[in-house]
Amino acid sequence: MTDHVDQPNHPVRQLEPADLWNRFADLNSIPRPSKHEGKVVEWLHEWAASKGLQSLQDDVGNVLIKKPSTPGFEARKTVVLQSHVDMVCQKNEATEFDFMSQGIRMIVDGDWVRADGTTLGADNGIGVASILAVLESTDIAHPALEALFTIDEETGMTGALGLKGGFLTGDILLNLDTEDDDEISIGCAGGVDLTSRGTYNPEETVKDGNAALTLVLRGASGGHSGMDIHKGLANANKLMNRVLLEALDHVDLRVAEIHGGGLRNAIPRESRTTVVFAESDRDALVAALTASGATLQAEYATTDPELVLEWGAADLPAFVLGEDDQYALLLAIQTCPVGIHRMSPDIEGLVQTSNNLARVAVADGAVEIQCLNRSSVDSEKDDHARSIEAAFALAGLQTERSGAYPGWTPNPASEAVAMCRDLYQERYNEAPRVLACHAGLECGILGTNYADMDMVSFGPNIRGAHSPDECVQVSSVQKFWGYFLEVLNRTPKANA
Repeated sequence: MTDHVDQPNHPVRQLEPADLWNRFADLNSIPRPSKHEGKVVEWLHEWAASKGLQSLQDDVGNVLIKKPSTPGFEARKTVVLQSHVDMVCQKNEATEFDFMSQGIRMIVDGDWVRADGTTLGADNGIGVASILAVLESTDIAHPALEALFTIDEETGMTGALGLKGGFLTGDILLNLDTEDDDEISIGCAGGVDLTSRGTYNPEETVKDGNAALTLVLRGASGGHSGMDIHKGLANANKLMNRVLLEALDHVDLRVAEIHGGGLRNAIPRESRTTVVFAESDRDALVAALTASGATLQAEYATTDPELVLEWGAADLPAFVLGEDDQYALLLAIQTCPVGIHRMSPDIEGLVQTSNNLARVAVADGAVEIQCLNRSSVDSEKDDHARSIEAAFALAGLQTERSGAYPGWTPNPASEAVAMCRDLYQERYNEAPRVLACHAGLECGILGTNYADMDMVSFGPNIRGAHSPDECVQVSSVQKFWGYFLEVLNRTPKANA
């Protein structure tokens, strides 16, 4: 059922805990792509005013809402509750949807809430909604609260990077951006954006005897380029490049354009290219494409069962890449590392360094390739970035680094971590997984200006983040909510 989320009878609004889900529905009625958070920021200020709460805004657009402690909790440490308001905007190819103007169409599917062909925004909308539900409550015990809603986490963490010291006064920060309900995150990877650009001289297409095909690789699972990078998922950009190189082993062809992937933090699900070839080579080319498609389906049958390579007739383009430019570019993409570079030698199961070949755009004499390089070790991140730069330099591309942010160094001995770990053990009679993650949480950045703040991250089960398969588990949200409230209840006393 996909009734408009504003409707009071929408199935999501009937879920428990009601306040949390209703605030999530409110949030999802507001378009909030990264770097376009103006509407949701305005709504937060209006919402705070309607509840009689103080709201502030810093120079970059982060919102802070304060609420005094409940009676009996005046002596407790002040807690910062933190989540980001922006969301990754991805949709299926066949889905008609405008993230700039439409609210998310949500569906309750058994124990899961998902969206109709788009990302859901549970990352990090559930965290935002949880904080709002506490702020508006009249019967939840809590210490003094500072609710920090950051902007642009997904495409640069500019909200966290721009937050200045002194804006917050809290002692403990609870980040609600973890996606497994049995996990307590105490560290994360840093990252850097790499953009490789260059030009080429388009060659005029020879018309006589030539034809064109558009190749489409689609149906890859996609996913979060940090949290899902260890799953061996298909990277559509890397695989389309492989298809082209395999075809060149059998026929001469020229690439006219390539368009693959989208956001840096999403593993690319689709790639499209147009190629020109001699009509006399059509059968050989189709045979090569058929073989490549079958091979990829076999290799990725477990992780990406919907992966398919398709092709169809295209109008003969006016221009193509020259042979030398094409060869250099395809070899450079082939050389570019994708996926896991190194696992952590110190924390079992943790990806230490990786790269996502997120976007490839080749057309009209211009090349742009976007990567997101992550590592929990800054020196290794820099070296891995250098490898990527070197691969594209050999094809004549210049690479710019931007949006760098630090990792969050784990502190297993922290008071907040111990409290959260012991509480989980007590409530569920099992030990939580206390670990660092390969995603980029804002804690590392915030810690640069708030070095003494004790930080921990947790959240409910969210699957398929950064892809149209994103969903959040209803029963897990209920588990998370009860745990979250008890964490607030057990906040330690401030130092005398």
